[in-house]
Amino acid sequence: MSTSTEIACLTVNGDRCEIGVPTHFTLLEALRYVMGLTGSKQGCDKGDCGACTVILDGEPTLSCLTPVWEAEGCEVTTVEGLASADAPHPLQDAFDLNGAAQCGFCTPGILCSAAVLLDKSPSPTREQIREALSGNLCRCTGYTKIYDAVKAAAATLRNRAHGS
Repeated sequence: MSTSTEIACLTVNGDRCEIGVPTHFTLLEALRYVMGLTGSKQGCDKGDCGACTVILDGEPTLSCLTPVWEAEGCEVTTVEGLASADAPHPLQDAFDLNGAAQCGFCTPGILCSAAVLLDKSPSPTREQIREALSGNLCRCTGYTKIYDAVKAAAATLRNRAHGS
């Protein structure tokens, strides 16, 4: 049995690229197995765990359920694209400082979901954080440190915006 391959034109982490992918590939498979961006994790392949979450045109998106072709013409940001060339994203620093990542498998998806939240709501309540991360399953923590880290990152981003 042969697999049909097509060219997909994607913009990933600010870079426009053309990649040859099997026509049945999901966005997750294209990112991980064709582009080598392994930050997004392949967990359940059913959209239940959120480990594969990326940002697609400003919205958290389960890349395991998204056909790669649906990402054509869209801006895709993976966890690798959150940081600048000079420094980690404030969420990444806050997760480290607050001990919010244990095994780390779920962390990339949570970081992408949290980044979207902070872009939309610079001062989120704990309930807004809980709701924004409700699609991301973490089996290691009780979420308290994760929520604390998102609050800390929000404060850092607000301080930067105000020049402090």
